[in-house]
Amino acid sequence: MRRGTSHASGSMRIVLFCHSLISDWNHGNAHFLRGIVSELVARGHDVRAWEPEDAWSAVSLEKEAGTLPIAEVAEQYPLLDITRYREAELDLDAATDGADVVLVHEWNSPALISALGRRREHGARFLLLFHDTHHRMVSDEAKFGALDLAGYDGVLAFGEALRERYLARGWGERVFTFHEAADVRVFRPLPEYEPEKELVFVGNWGDGERTAELEEFVLAPAAALGLSGTVYGVRYPEAGLKAVADAGLDFGGHLPNYRVPIAFAQHKLTVHVPRRPYVEALPGIPTIRVFEALACGIPLISAPWSDSEGLFRSDDFIMVHSSADVLAALRTLRHDPAARRELTRRGLETVLARHTCSHRVNELLHIVRILGKQSPLARLTGEAGVSAWD
Repeated sequence: MRRGTSHASGSMRIVLFCHSLISDWNHGNAHFLRGIVSELVARGHDVRAWEPEDAWSAVSLEKEAGTLPIAEVAEQYPLLDITRYREAELDLDAATDGADVVLVHEWNSPALISALGRRREHGARFLLLFHDTHHRMVSDEAKFGALDLAGYDGVLAFGEALRERYLARGWGERVFTFHEAADVRVFRPLPEYEPEKELVFVGNWGDGERTAELEEFVLAPAAALGLSGTVYGVRYPEAGLKAVADAGLDFGGHLPNYRVPIAFAQHKLTVHVPRRPYVEALPGIPTIRVFEALACGIPLISAPWSDSEGLFRSDDFIMVHSSADVLAALRTLRHDPAARRELTRRGLETVLARHTCSHRVNELLHIVRILGKQSPLARLTGEAGVSAWD
């Protein structure tokens, strides 16, 4: 459903404000948001996405790779309806006209976040949700906690540990745990490809948040075992690029998320290394890479993190806690096709049963129904919210 049309009975008009759907350069949140929007549109909802024209991720992608990857997004994600704007010229009333739900991702300017909240406080009839998918509430609490969310109806926090931070700030029943998940339209097994190399790591450098961990769980083991493989990601400094080369691995640079399944299919196994702030301060949040790797049917070895919410079964992937652990796991999976097949079967089974964007859209629509009936408009007018919420 495109701009200017009326939405059918039972469907909603949803407006998303995000940093970028066009670019996923150092912006993994784009993966999940693309999947959620595509799923909502496939179900008949009218979804409009707004992102700043000068989004840092898009600007960086164009600088590194030109305009081709951005042009490819329209081909890979035909259900996305994206408008790029200049914030000084943005007409928020026009952008949210007719909206039933406005979803505001945390990577927006504080001024935009506040302006949308004020419109809700002053009687805008849409349900206003804040979507938090980062560790800034913990790592930069003074600055991030100062965001003006007074007009928001609810918060979607991508892990229980993060939800508890909002509970401590008085959000009560209006904050919900809303994990990321795999967009299985994109992330799926590709059996037509044969593995050409052994190990693949997909992840950005991370501002020093996992430098030591990359050495311990990826680079040193690869060098010790003489593994063939590839590292994909951005923002690797010269020292990082040298470390990859010294480990005997190739460096592939930026890898658009829609090409990740091919990269996985061309390698025998992968390793996940979570960033330190999630491991130490926000346990239970694996980040989206785990969901995506398992959805693609590649054997996964993960550096340690606490699955405190029971998102996965213990044998969906191999959790390692030391260099010795990762070496043992790599030796086994490298030479045992049956072990690789069983590991991928288990992981894929869990993702398809619990962790797809379809599952998360079901959760989102349930949250919208709950908050719609609790909204100030519903209490003041006696309505149960917009009819599409019921």
